Amino acid sequence: MSSDHSRVGHAHRSGAHDFDMPAWPDSVDVFDTTLRDGSQQEGLSLTVDDKLRVAEQLDHLGVAYIEGGWPGANPKDDEFFRRAPSELRLATSTLVAFGSTRRAGAKADADETLRKLVDADTSTVCIVAKSWDRHVIDALRTDLDEAVAMVADSVEFLRRRDKRVFLDAEHFFDGYRHNPQFALRVLRAAEESGAEALVLCDTNGGTLPHDIASIVLEVVDWAETQVGIHCHNDAGCAVANTLAAVGAGATHVQGCVNGYGERAGNTDLAAAIPDLTLKLSVRTIPPDRLERLTAVSHHIAELVNITPSPQQPYVGTSAFAHKGGLHASAVARRRDLYEHVSPDLVGNGMRVVVSEMAGRSTLAMKASELGLDLDGEVLGSVLDELKALEHEGYHFEVADGSLELLLRRATGWSPDFFEVESYRVITDHGTPTKSSGGDAPPVTTEATVKVHVGESRMVATAEGNGPVNALDAALRSAIGPHFRALAGIHLTDYRVRVLDTGLGTGAVTRVLVDTTDGERTWTTIGVSENIIEASWQALYDSVVLGLLQASER
Repeated sequence: MSSDHSRVGHAHRSGAHDFDMPAWPDSVDVFDTTLRDGSQQEGLSLTVDDKLRVAEQLDHLGVAYIEGGWPGANPKDDEFFRRAPSELRLATSTLVAFGSTRRAGAKADADETLRKLVDADTSTVCIVAKSWDRHVIDALRTDLDEAVAMVADSVEFLRRRDKRVFLDAEHFFDGYRHNPQFALRVLRAAEESGAEALVLCDTNGGTLPHDIASIVLEVVDWAETQVGIHCHNDAGCAVANTLAAVGAGATHVQGCVNGYGERAGNTDLAAAIPDLTLKLSVRTIPPDRLERLTAVSHHIAELVNITPSPQQPYVGTSAFAHKGGLHASAVARRRDLYEHVSPDLVGNGMRVVVSEMAGRSTLAMKASELGLDLDGEVLGSVLDELKALEHEGYHFEVADGSLELLLRRATGWSPDFFEVESYRVITDHGTPTKSSGGDAPPVTTEATVKVHVGESRMVATAEGNGPVNALDAALRSAIGPHFRALAGIHLTDYRVRVLDTGLGTGAVTRVLVDTTDGERTWTTIGVSENIIEASWQALYDSVVLGLLQASER
């Protein structure tokens, strides 16, 4: 073994990186750890039901392995592994239980962590071991020989119970740089005891791609079993490091959908999977499931209750959005001029975003999407109006509903569903008195709306928990009997941003309202120094567009 140790690591210590990279592998095994490592992200908390639903989505995507959690670590993970056999119907994925090696100085047969792994009743387990000598001495407070024995004993114990075993070599790259002989002893102990995959972990996330590649290449050349990679994103290189490792021969890839994880997160499988498949022709998931990637990414984001980044590669809502006028003009002629892959391949879509940066080509494409035919003169007029409105504080790239109404009005169309005569909002705030026991009466908000539908004039008053809620209720009360479709149109979000904050309470406010009819969701906008007026503008547009869509069905 000593001769192997001196050979492996020599190129790295000498600073040589001019090695020949092997051919890319035909395929890799994708191992998702969202339910374990990913759930350590700050602000991310999953119920057992959430974990089961996430696992279903990962199986739908087609990853090879789903790490379900650490049995024995908490009641939630215990319940998950109890319920999984009867409630999960995995078609393509294998459920994995995670744990650690036996404790220092203990016997594997009596170790509680190993017993819990067996009781989890999964065919495959993944155990973590220290591979950095400093961690063994300073954190585990034991000697290096005992650390190696802990690995061998634990793998042998699990193998005797017919478990497939993967080893996560924690802090491997830091450990290998500091003491390659010990790091390799840990891997050899796992390999000789029957581990099926030796997963090299960049636990601190600070290693760069050239070091990942050189070290993985040396380990792949030295090892006799499968080598894997597990990267964190602290240096912003997790996906790049994963690709470098696969290029050096790793065929087991760990990460999380959407890059969830502690600190800066783990390798984002929503980027690594299409990078490997589309760019490098490495099989990752079943080929016919790659188009599910965007839907699964967004579904899991909803389940974990974390808003996905619009700029996320491949699956982000902005990943294939074109805003600049020159870009949109070129895309109108050939989409591949500004798209590195077809968005359809990953289940995403191309969007043209309209803003003050737009040119006529951008507006023409947007109008075409809506089935509107606008000539050059009209497009120029709309463009001038749009830029003037955005100067006032409107932001049409996030208000697709209001943009659609703006374009439709340019054709001569005007909404004739109802006409607003006036609206009024009153808010009452009580003052504590002795007779009330010092308690203030609740704040009440009342709105009155006067509208005309055809020849009929309606006046409706409603209360709400705020001005917008009261206006919405009053408007619905007034026109609802005339438009049954309104019952299926619901406001789902309301957002306010104060512009020019230096003006204090006199600043202009921008209001965005999200609305859905169950089939489509749209956003409308209002801008005014008066927040109620801005809210009414957005509310009015949301209702008009909803009724328009219902009338066209």
